[in-house]
Amino acid sequence: MEVVKKKMEEEYTIKPQAVTPALDTSSWPLLLKNYDKLLVRTGHFTPIPNGCSPLKRDIKSYISSGVINLDKPSNPSSHEVVAWVKRILRCEKTGHSGTLDPKVTGCLIVCIDRATRLVKSQQGAGKEYVCVIRMHDKVPGGQAAFARALETLTGALFQRPPLISAVKRQLRIRTIHESKLIEFDNDRHLGVFWVSCEAGTYIRTLCVHLGLLLGVGAHMQELRRVRSGAMDETKQLVTLHDVLDAQWTMDNTRDESYLRKVISPLETLLTSYKRIVVKDSAVNAVCYGAKLMLPGLLRYESGIEHHEEVVLMTTKGEAIALGIAQMSTVEMSTCDHGVVAKVKRCIMERDLYPRRWGLGPVAAEKKKLKADGKLDKFGRPNDSTPAKWTAGYQDYSMTDASAAAAAAATTPQKAVEETKMEIVQAETPATEDGDKKKRKKHDGETPDEKAERKRRKAEKKAAKAAKKSGKGEAADDDDSD
Repeated sequence: MEVVKKKMEEEYTIKPQAVTPALDTSSWPLLLKNYDKLLVRTGHFTPIPNGCSPLKRDIKSYISSGVINLDKPSNPSSHEVVAWVKRILRCEKTGHSGTLDPKVTGCLIVCIDRATRLVKSQQGAGKEYVCVIRMHDKVPGGQAAFARALETLTGALFQRPPLISAVKRQLRIRTIHESKLIEFDNDRHLGVFWVSCEAGTYIRTLCVHLGLLLGVGAHMQELRRVRSGAMDETKQLVTLHDVLDAQWTMDNTRDESYLRKVISPLETLLTSYKRIVVKDSAVNAVCYGAKLMLPGLLRYESGIEHHEEVVLMTTKGEAIALGIAQMSTVEMSTCDHGVVAKVKRCIMERDLYPRRWGLGPVAAEKKKLKADGKLDKFGRPNDSTPAKWTAGYQDYSMTDASAAAAAAATTPQKAVEETKMEIVQAETPATEDGDKKKRKKHDGETPDEKAERKRRKAEKKAAKAAKKSGKGEAADDDDSD
C-alpha cells in the first residue's frame, strides 16, 4: 500500500529546462564552422529574411563576390592571367594576391569584383614555395652541408630584390619561417627544398645566398608556389582551361554547377580570422561605416585581443567587413556598453539588409529635440539644449576636440570661451605665426616713426605711378609717328 501511495504522490511530468540541445556545427561551411563553440553574448535577435548563405547566392552575386584559386601557367605574367580571367568571366574588375614572376607556376588567388577588397589582406599573408636550385659545382660536404646551410638561412634575413625585379632595389628584411630539404643530387648539382616565408621574400635571392654560403655559387632553376595565404594546392586549385570551360558551359547549357566548383565564395579567404557575429538589425549600419556597439553583438570568438583584426559576419555566414577589435574577449563578456569593433574594410554591399538605426528610445528623444529646435539640424547641441541631454548623451562619432567643446558647453561662459580659444589655437597655428611675424616687424615704433614710414611709402607709390604714366605717354607718341 505504501508503494502505491508513494507512486501516486510522485508527478510523472516533463519539466521545463533552460538547456538547448547542442548543435553539431563541425561540418558547417566556411565562417559558420564550429559556430556552437563561439561565446554567446545574447541569443535574442529578430531574424531578417534579407541576405543568404554564401554558397546559395544567385549565380550573378556568386561570381561578383567570388575568388579563384588559380594554377598559374609558366610564361605569362600575373597581370596577363588576371586580365584573361576578367575577359572570360566578363566581370568589371579582378585582382590578385601577390605577383608571381612569368616563369613561376602555382597558387595565384584571383579576386573578382567585390572580393577585390580582400586583395591587400591576402598580399600580406604568408607564402610557401617548392624550389629547384642548381649549384655551380659539387658541394664539398654533400647533402648534410646543404641541409645545414638551409637551416642557417631561416629567421630574419637581409634581402635586395634581383636585377630583373620590377620593384625598387632597396635592402630590406624578410623572414623565413621554416624550410625543409626534399631531395639532393650532388652529381647533377641539383637540390629541391620547401620553404615557408613572409610575403615579399625573393626565393631567387635566397638561392644566390645559399650558393655563397656553400662556397660553390648557385641560382634558382625552377619555382612553384604551393600556398598563398588561406589557399593552397589542395583547396580547389583550377587551371585557366577550367575557368574557360565553366563559363562556356554556363553560356551554352545554362548549367552553373561547373562554375560554382571553379569559383569559391570570398568567405573562403577569411576562415583564419577570429569571428564576431552581428545581429541582422545592425548589419546595414556597419556597411555604412558605423562602429559595432555591444547591443549589436551576438557571438564572439575566444582569445580576441585589443586592436586585433577580426571578421564581422552575419548569422547566415556572410562576411560584412574586416574590423579592428576595440575590446578583448573578457571586456565583451563583462561590459554593458561600448564599442566592440571599428570597420577597417567593408566587404558587403550597402542596403542588402534594411536600415534599422534611429528606432531606439535615445534616437526617438533626439528626433523630438531636433523637431522642437533644442538641437540643430545635425543633432548637435545649441543654446536651448537641456543640460540633462548634454550630460547624459555620448556621441561616439565626435572627435576629441569637438567632444571637449561639447563638454564645456555646460560650464560657465568664461570656461567656454577659454576652450574655444584653445581649439582655435590648435586648428590654426600657421595663421598665428604669420600675425606674430607682422607684429614683430613694427614692434616698439613711436608715432613720429610711424608717420615717417607712411610718408615714405606714399612718396614711393607716387613715384611709381608717375613712372608708369610717363611710359604710357612715350608709347602714345610712338604710335602717332
